[in-house]
Amino acid sequence: MSSSGGSERLVAWRAREASLYRVLPYAGLAVGTVLAVVAPAPGSLAPIPTLAVAVAAGCWVAWFITLHPGWQSRRRLMAVYYAGLLTFAAAMVAASPWYGFFAWIGYLHAFPVLPARWRVTGVVTTAVLVATSQGGGPKIAMSHWPLWLVLVLFNLVAAGGLTWFGLVAEQEDAKRKRLVAELGATNRQLTETVRENAGLHAQLLTQAREAGVLDERQRMAREIHDTLAQGLTGIITQLEAAEQTRDRSADWRRHVDNALALARESLTEARRSVRAVRPETLETARLPDALVELGGRWSALNGVRAEVATTGTPRPLHPEVEVTLLRAAQEALANVARHAAASRVGLTLSYMTDVVTLDVRDDGTGFDVTGQPTPREPGGGYGLTAMRQRVTRVGGELAVESELGGGTAISASVPALPGGAG
Repeated sequence: MSSSGGSERLVAWRAREASLYRVLPYAGLAVGTVLAVVAPAPGSLAPIPTLAVAVAAGCWVAWFITLHPGWQSRRRLMAVYYAGLLTFAAAMVAASPWYGFFAWIGYLHAFPVLPARWRVTGVVTTAVLVATSQGGGPKIAMSHWPLWLVLVLFNLVAAGGLTWFGLVAEQEDAKRKRLVAELGATNRQLTETVRENAGLHAQLLTQAREAGVLDERQRMAREIHDTLAQGLTGIITQLEAAEQTRDRSADWRRHVDNALALARESLTEARRSVRAVRPETLETARLPDALVELGGRWSALNGVRAEVATTGTPRPLHPEVEVTLLRAAQEALANVARHAAASRVGLTLSYMTDVVTLDVRDDGTGFDVTGQPTPREPGGGYGLTAMRQRVTRVGGELAVESELGGGTAISASVPALPGGAG
């Protein structure tokens, strides 16, 4: 705000300076003429010739300064004007010393119209004319030349100071103009940068929005697989078993009840997944207890013994880490039920200083790990892929070891982020 106010004041001062530059020659001419007529100095010319020269001088100034202000940028033409101005000033001082008021304009017009190398000459010439008028005119001044020399010296000193201040002001003005031009260029560059940044910001927002949509799609895909897909697979398995035991009422009822329980559980978990809520088992129990409960339910449904063990000191982990390990255990057990034909499964949860690992081993048929990335899911299933994505998402690693007829081992290793993190 202060910079804007200073700029406005500078513009206003320049406007007043230009007005004085145009008006002062006529003022000096008018004062000199009035004094020459009212109080003529000894040895002055007659009024009519004096007035004729004064009118000619006024016309000269009017033609170059008032009527053609655009000529001020034409240095050679302005040098002709200044030479004519000093010629008229010399003639008028010779006619009447009172026209020293007009001769003084030579100081004022030397700076804007003359090149720098000619300004000293113009100022010195003006100083001689002013000193002559102060001495009473050429005749009297020459008759008292020592006094005239003193007056010339005095005017030269005054003119020198005026010249010095004028040069300093001109340099400051040039510096100010240069700074204003640089500031304008900087502002234009900043404006362009802001425009580019706005475009980049909009692009980043679009990319972030697209990334958020993709991340949510991937999350929903994982949750659908971990809840609906696994639940439906279990339901189908139980219903197929019920179909095979139709003649045994107790077994048939048990498989149907298991299918209903899986349906209810899958529906509950699907709703919680849509709301991005943690699995219900982790809401009511710690991770080791949730794994024990998971192993017990899985054993009851599939008739395969599942042993769950915990090593190290259990401690609360970041919710995302606990969900990842629980979902990995669910997927590993689902794979065993679908593909392994195992008689025993072991789950080991290990708490270490910086990492927590979950190892799931079975004694089933195994598979060739050098084959397809997800050989147990030739139909394009999402199991191991979803498990790996989950583990990688929290900064962990997933390792799978298996051989035909030798069982399978899956190990998920994740950072031991404390429950208060993030």
